[in-house]
Amino acid sequence: MSESVLLGDEALALGAVHAGLSCGFGYPGTPSTEILEFLIDNYEKNGGPLAQWCTNEKTAYESALGASFVGKRAIVTMKHVGLNVASDPLYTLAYTGVNAGLVIVVADDPGLASSQNEQDTRMIARSAHLPVIEPSDSREAKEFFKYAFELNKKY
Repeated sequence: MSESVLLGDEALALGAVHAGLSCGFGYPGTPSTEILEFLIDNYEKNGGPLAQWCTNEKTAYESALGASFVGKRAIVTMKHVGLNVASDPLYTLAYTGVNAGLVIVVADDPGLASSQNEQDTRMIARSAHLPVIEPSDSREAKEFFKYAFELNKKY
């Protein structure tokens, strides 16, 4: 078994692929951009899973939600301020559920390295009654993805 050095975003994307991801959607915004860039590159070079940029965070979220409704494991990526844009379907998901795994990856930006404000999206998840998985390093980011899909299936 070979070892690789990956950025956290790359490790997370690889973990999603290894966990059976069918498709990924997102809206670019640092610090989350590299997740979908990795998935798009993988799609173009290896033929899957499908990955594409969307018009905004809400349409990215709704694309991933639609895929999960028809039984596909999906991911949606955005930065923390983008979760505000996607909040309408986010709160609806909390009581409708999905038919397959849907993982919402939100990259917060503590210290405002590349954002206009600082938010803690764990509070949004709490208000929507959705679980939060918070890896502490790149290895956990990769490994926790399988757990995230299993948690989706269970609840």
